Order: sequence, then structure tokens, then C-alpha cells
Amino acid sequence: MSGAGATRQETSAGTGRFPSSVVVGVAYMVFLVLDQIHWWRMKADYSFGWLVPFFVGYLLFERWPLLRECYLPTGGSPVSPVGRTGLTILAGLSLAGGLGLFAMGALYRAGAGSTQPGSLALAAGFAGVLLGAVYFDVPAGRVPRTSAQTAEPGWKSDARLRAVGLLLFPALVWMISAPLVSAVENAVSLFLLRKVVVVVFSIFSFLGCPLVQEGNVLLLPRGQVGVAEACSGIRSLTGCLFAGSFLAAVFLDRFWKKILLVVAAMAFAFLTNLLRSLFLTGWAYAYGSEAIEGALHDATGYAVLGLTCLGLFGLLPLFNGTNWRRWLRLEAPGLETGEVTS
Repeated sequence: MSGAGATRQETSAGTGRFPSSVVVGVAYMVFLVLDQIHWWRMKADYSFGWLVPFFVGYLLFERWPLLRECYLPTGGSPVSPVGRTGLTILAGLSLAGGLGLFAMGALYRAGAGSTQPGSLALAAGFAGVLLGAVYFDVPAGRVPRTSAQTAEPGWKSDARLRAVGLLLFPALVWMISAPLVSAVENAVSLFLLRKVVVVVFSIFSFLGCPLVQEGNVLLLPRGQVGVAEACSGIRSLTGCLFAGSFLAAVFLDRFWKKILLVVAAMAFAFLTNLLRSLFLTGWAYAYGSEAIEGALHDATGYAVLGLTCLGLFGLLPLFNGTNWRRWLRLEAPGLETGEVTS
């Protein structure tokens, strides 16, 4: 009787808990939006940022019932005492480090206006603050058995870790929509630029189409094509990284699957941008370098993001183990009779 009474008291106490850390996090998000709007307007590489607040709002709305369940834990935490101590230390470091980074970014912005280091510090600081605050805000225990996630064994059913997992995308996506520090962005862009130029030159040489490479400029019989920084793939990389992260957060339920889809998004971004460069170079080879300016150049740039999203949608069924079992099965029982197999 005493154990049942304690459980009822714990559940009753949990019913009164409200995700205050999430509400505070939304206020932080408003500040981030006001800061990052500058970059969404000024840098075409980050124009996808206008979609970020809406996608984050959608995920919060969709996951709100699951998040509320994390505030109603039952029983003790499935994590060992040593594990809980380690997680508490990590959450404390995340919260303290996030507060320090956010304060640094706010001071930087107050003194110098919108800057790349300041915006990145604000985004990284927000992620640390939100994830650390949610961990401490959620009562210790196990996710209630009414949740669809309670079938997960061990630490996966821990209420605090479950809440942190639900908010990973809303916390970290702002680091994608914020501009990279100039030195990092330039290094990544230069690396991609060199790879694109070398591959395009090699393919055209292999096909017997004479051209000359001078740095990032390809000399063609009817003009020249300069592979500019914007054509390096950095623009499509950031946009496709955002698209892959959102699709992974919505459609996939395992962390390793989410990581694989994000990696696939970056690979798709590079490959589709390479195809775009090959197409534009071939078009300039046939019709002159002036033929690829204007609408054709911009349209192929938008096509890169569209093709990547279609490719990622096509990959989603591959992450479903049931599909693999059905595909590899020589004969699926019940197909002729209309029976549905699992």
C-alpha cells in the first residue's frame, strides 16, 4: 500500500509540472530569429532560414504530447546511478557552457551588430541552454507505459533522455541556419571548389572535349567558364543539410538512422552540384559561355536542392527494416489471398 501511495503521489506531483524550460526556450528562439533574419536577407546561402521557425514550430506541436509524458515519469530511472551522475555532469556543463556562449554572442551583437561569430555563438549557446535546462526540468524516472516509446529497453525509456532526444532538432537546427565563421566557410568552399573544377576538367578530357584549366577557370573553345565560390556547392550543402536534418527528425526513429540520412544529404548535395557544373559547362561548350548566365544558372541552382530532397525521400524506405525483410523474401505468404504480412 505504501508503494502504491508513493506512486500516486509522484504521479500527482508530476501532473502539476509544466515544461517551463521549453517555454523559456521559445523566448530564446524569438531572439535567434531576430538575429538571423539579417543573414537570411543578405546571404543567399542561408535563405532557407526563413523556413526554420515554421519547421521548428511544426515539430514542437507534433511532439508536445510525447514531451508532456516525459514530465509524468513512473518508477525509477532505468539508468544506473553512475550513468545518472555522468549525465548530470554533462547536462550541467551544457547549461553552463550554453549560458556563457549565449551571453558572449549577445554582448558581441550589442557592440558590433550582426556578425558571423556572434550569430554562431548565440545559436550554439541556445542549444546548450535548452538541452541542459530540459534535462534538469524533467523529473527523474521512466517514461509512462502509455507512451509508444516504453517498449524501448534500458536508458532509452529514461524520461529525461527522452525529452532531450525530442528537442535535439529544435535545439541544433539554428546552428545550420546561422552563418559559419568566415574562416571555416571559406575553407569548406575552397575545398569543394577545387574538387568540382578537377572533376569537371577530368570528365571533359576523358570524353575528348579539349579545354584548359587555369585555377578555377575552364577555357573552352567558345569562351570560358569560371567556377565561382557560389558554384562550389557551399550554398546547396547548407540547404540540403537542413532538409536532411528535418526529414530525419520527422520520419526516422533511431539516432544512427538520422545521422546516416544527414550524411546522405551532404553526399547528395555534392553530387547534384557536380552534375549542375557538368551541365553548365557542357551547355557553355556548345552554345558559348554567355548562354549559361541569368535564368539558366539560377534555375539549375534551385534544382540541386529539389533533386536532393527527392533523393532523400527515396532513401527513407531503405531505413525501414520491414521493407528489407519483405524485399529479400522470395515468397511473401498471404499475397495471393490478400492477407497483410508484417
